[in-house]
Amino acid sequence: MSTQVSTKNGPSLGELLEFARTAAADTSLLTRLDTLPDERTWISLEGPGGSEGWLIGWPPGAETGWHDHGGSRGAFATAAGTLHESSIPIPLPTAGWRSLELLEDLDRELDLPAGSGRGFGPHHVHQVVNPSGEEHAVSVHVYYPPLPLVRRYSRRGRVLGLETVELPGQW
Repeated sequence: MSTQVSTKNGPSLGELLEFARTAAADTSLLTRLDTLPDERTWISLEGPGGSEGWLIGWPPGAETGWHDHGGSRGAFATAAGTLHESSIPIPLPTAGWRSLELLEDLDRELDLPAGSGRGFGPHHVHQVVNPSGEEHAVSVHVYYPPLPLVRRYSRRGRVLGLETVELPGQW
């Protein structure tokens, strides 16, 4: 997988998405991933320009829960199956709050079948789910800078609550 990399500020969002799509189409890479019937599996990947990547297997019904990427920008592409993403397209404060009431009609929903992908900026809050009741999904995710932390949220209707902050090694 060869890609041109912007070195001043790390890889661009387009370069991250290109990496995710190229890796998701690499059948020799996909065969390295073991899948389990009821838990996600993953393999760490070296992404372009110092980014970190992950090849992830999603059993039927698996989900991430609501989270962000600690200020990293990123991209992901579906290699097999379909993933569904729910996202909130607004920057959230990073400290000093425990609960926020979101505006109505703020949510965005996106289905990502095999071969599709998306990029996102540093303030992206989302939840990703394998909606299938029978089929595994596989995807490639890449982040720059490498994830400094992940904030996890609860979601009850329009109320988003900050639950935990995880540091590398906790996920």
